[in-house]
Amino acid sequence: MRKFSISAILLFAVLFPITGKAQEVENTKTEINSKLLEVKENFIYTNNVPVACKFNLNTESETITSTRDLILLKRWKNRQNYLWKNLSPKKFVINASAYTAAADECGKSDGITASGLKVKEKRTLACPPSYPFGAKIKIEGYGIYTCEDRGGAIKGNKFDIYMKTKSEAFAFGRRHLTAEIVL
Repeated sequence: MRKFSISAILLFAVLFPITGKAQEVENTKTEINSKLLEVKENFIYTNNVPVACKFNLNTESETITSTRDLILLKRWKNRQNYLWKNLSPKKFVINASAYTAAADECGKSDGITASGLKVKEKRTLACPPSYPFGAKIKIEGYGIYTCEDRGGAIKGNKFDIYMKTKSEAFAFGRRHLTAEIVL
């Protein structure tokens, strides 16, 4: 039955792809197993403590509709469930730089990220290992990016924004930017 449900969902996703901007989940309260769960700004709270994020594949800049990409992100979500519980709804400062898919930077030039997705300008973000693949991060002044990649120097508050050309990446340099998790 489970395989049928997953197949049906994937077939629906292919026939009727998700489009448009990410929409915020309305604030709701639900009682499950005598625990009050509350959804505010796409975070799930229990007793006013954030315990999980609502997983959403839409971003303002790019919608992931490929069946392969949906399957990959779903697998990562299941494997990295513990990371989703640690995400905070508060704004934070990132030390941002830019990278390209060039062989001299990545060791290969096929553009396939650590998550298995192909890099995409204005969508792909290399995040520290404490951020799960598929997490959406809004970077003030730049838009919403998806954690899809890792890197040897990407630790702590360091993030790498994918850019198509080296001239764009060099011009971006390194900046301290305000960011927040959005889903």
